[in-house]
Amino acid sequence: MNMEMINYKDDGQFCSGHVACAGCAEALALRVIMNAVGQDAIGVVAPSCSAVILGGHPMSSVKIPFIHGTLESAAASASGVKRALVAQGKPDTTVLCLAGDGGTYDIGLQSLSSAAERNEDILYVCFDNEGYMNTGGQKSSSTPLNATTGSTPTGKSTRKKNLIEILAAHRIPYIATTSPSHLNDMAAKIKKAKTIRGTKVIIVLIPCLPGWGVADNAAVKTARLAVESGVFPLFEVEGGLTYTMTKATKTQPINDYLSLQKRYRHLNDEQIAQIQQDVDEDWQRLTTRAIEADV
Repeated sequence: MNMEMINYKDDGQFCSGHVACAGCAEALALRVIMNAVGQDAIGVVAPSCSAVILGGHPMSSVKIPFIHGTLESAAASASGVKRALVAQGKPDTTVLCLAGDGGTYDIGLQSLSSAAERNEDILYVCFDNEGYMNTGGQKSSSTPLNATTGSTPTGKSTRKKNLIEILAAHRIPYIATTSPSHLNDMAAKIKKAKTIRGTKVIIVLIPCLPGWGVADNAAVKTARLAVESGVFPLFEVEGGLTYTMTKATKTQPINDYLSLQKRYRHLNDEQIAQIQQDVDEDWQRLTTRAIEADV
């Protein structure tokens, strides 16, 4: 694996004492995101691992105020907060919305789609751990094909929803994928999103230690293999049309990524080969689109 020097200065926006699982990559991602967002911000969080990590009033692991909302209405709540700030003459204050894949791909999709259609000026971050992980590890529409979960013990029979294509169809200004294995990229994309008016959505892959069956010290390694195998490409979509790859090569076979996770240990060679083929085809479509967009 190729490593890069992490160019990161901690400004103390995320505090110790949070209650994330030991080794959780979401806490690492939150630390980078909160420091990139800065102090002039107000947050909205949906019920999720993020809400647990942030803590309930009056205790909090972050330095900005957060509103704990409902699972289905995070984007709507963030929209209201932003409009209130504009009415108060504070249009430059960032409204940060945090949700999991259950509250984004599934239950919260209606309010996110509505906010995107209106192009509300919010920064929406989805921590995608590919399931409802703090309620028993049930499948979501973000769960990949054949992955076992609490509600799909023999493997999920449907593919992962392509949320980025759905959001791109709304023609919002900015969509990006990031990973806790590439922190420089994550911080740069958060900072870029802050400079853009309108709806910005950033999806962060979070390998869930208990939900995926990953070792306590292997979350970042798993995330890196997801990127390097092409399972979770790092790219940006601007205006719904311009695709830019921020890591334009994949160097690892799919099996290296799958073998770290208990949720895939039931797969046979034919199923693994099919996943590899699907990843290769998706990668080819994405890179072709990115090349065409850059011409």
